[in-house]
Amino acid sequence: MKYESILAAGKLMLAFAFVLGLVAAATPRAQAQTFKVIHSFTGGSDGGSPLDGLTIDGAGNLYSTANAGGASGYGAVFEVNKNGETVLYSFAGGSDGAYPEGGLIKDGVGNLYGTTTAGGGVADAGTVFMVTTGGVEQVLYAFPGGENGATPEAGLARDTQGNLYGTTTAGGAYGKGTVFRLTAPKSGSQWTETVLYSFGSGSDGAIPVAGITLAKGKILYGTTSAGGAYGYGTIFQLAASGSVWTETILHNFQDGDDGAVPYGGLIWDTLGNLYGAATEGGSGGGGTIFELTPANGGWTFTALYSNPGWGISGSFRNLALDASGNLYGTTHCDGANSAGTVYKLTPATGSWTYTSLYVFEGGSDGLYSFSNPVLESNHLYGTTKQGGADGNGVIWEIALN
Repeated sequence: MKYESILAAGKLMLAFAFVLGLVAAATPRAQAQTFKVIHSFTGGSDGGSPLDGLTIDGAGNLYSTANAGGASGYGAVFEVNKNGETVLYSFAGGSDGAYPEGGLIKDGVGNLYGTTTAGGGVADAGTVFMVTTGGVEQVLYAFPGGENGATPEAGLARDTQGNLYGTTTAGGAYGKGTVFRLTAPKSGSQWTETVLYSFGSGSDGAIPVAGITLAKGKILYGTTSAGGAYGYGTIFQLAASGSVWTETILHNFQDGDDGAVPYGGLIWDTLGNLYGAATEGGSGGGGTIFELTPANGGWTFTALYSNPGWGISGSFRNLALDASGNLYGTTHCDGANSAGTVYKLTPATGSWTYTSLYVFEGGSDGLYSFSNPVLESNHLYGTTKQGGADGNGVIWEIALN
C-alpha cells in the first residue's frame, strides 16, 4: 500500500484557518479489559499481514483477508471460529488476483466478496472476487486499468439487488481513482462494471482509500485521502439522477482542528448521522474522530475528539458503533509503545470521553493495527499487520467489562 505517496498528495497545499465547532473531550482514562490473541499468523499457508479488520456473521464466525502468505504467498481469505483459523482460499497471483488489502462482505447464502490490489490479468490492476462457502473463488471483474480504474484497496458494499459498489485508488478519467458499481448478472451473463465517478478533475478529491457507504435512494457516501479544496482529502456524496451521478463535497479537510488525510470510511447511526476518522491533524496532532449531522438540507461537520500523536498515527479504518452510541476504533502506530492502540469514545453532555481499551506492546500481542473493530456481544475483535509469535500479525479479542 502506497501510504507514503498518498500522504505526499495530501500535503500538496497549505491549510486555511477556519472556525470549527470542536467538542471538548473529557480527560482520557484507562479501563481494565481482558485482551488475548486468538490467532497469530505465521506468514505461511495461514496467511500474514492482514491490512483490514474482520467481518462477523450471526454465528460469531470471523472472516477477512491476509495481504501476504497463503499457499503461494499472494494472500488469502480466511475464517476464524472456535476451532481456530481456516484458510478458505489462497491467491495464486495470476488471473485470480493477488495481495488483498480490504475486508469482506457476506451475502445471505454465505458467499464472501472482496477485492485484490493486483493480479487479474495482463493489466495486473486488481480484481473483485467471490469465494463460496466451499472455498471456490470466482473473479467477478478484473480491472483493466485506465479509465475503468485500478488498484482497489477497500472492501465492497452490496445493495438489495446484489450489486456491488467500491473504489479504486488509481485509474479513472483523471488517474486519481474511481467509484464503481458492478451490476449483478442475469442468468448466464457476466458482471458489468460502471464507473460512477472519476476523481481528479479539480478540487473534487483524489485517491479514495476507503470504500463506499450506501444510503437509500441511490446515494453514496465516502472519503478521499487527498485532493479537495486544500489538498488534505474530502468527505463526498454521490447522488444519481437517471444514469448521471453528481458529486457534492460535504467537507474539505484543512489539516486544522478538523483533521486531515482520511483513510477510513463512514458509518451510520440510527438517527442518520455519519461518523468517521482522519489519520492526522486535529488539535492533538494524531487525527480526529468526526461526525456529520444532516441539517437544513446540508450537513454539519463536527470534530468530536482529537487523538494525541503525530503524522499519520491516527485511525486508518472504519469505526464501530454500539447500541448505546459508543464509538470504537484503532490506531496503528501511536500509544506508549508507538505500536498502536484500541480505544472507546463515550458520549456525554457536550463532550466525549476517551477510554483506552488496549495499548499494543509491539511483540507477541501484535504491532500496527490497520483494523476496523467489530463487536459481538461484549467482545471486540480486530487484527494487527505485524507482531505476534512469528511477526506476521495477529487476530485479537478484547472482552469489554
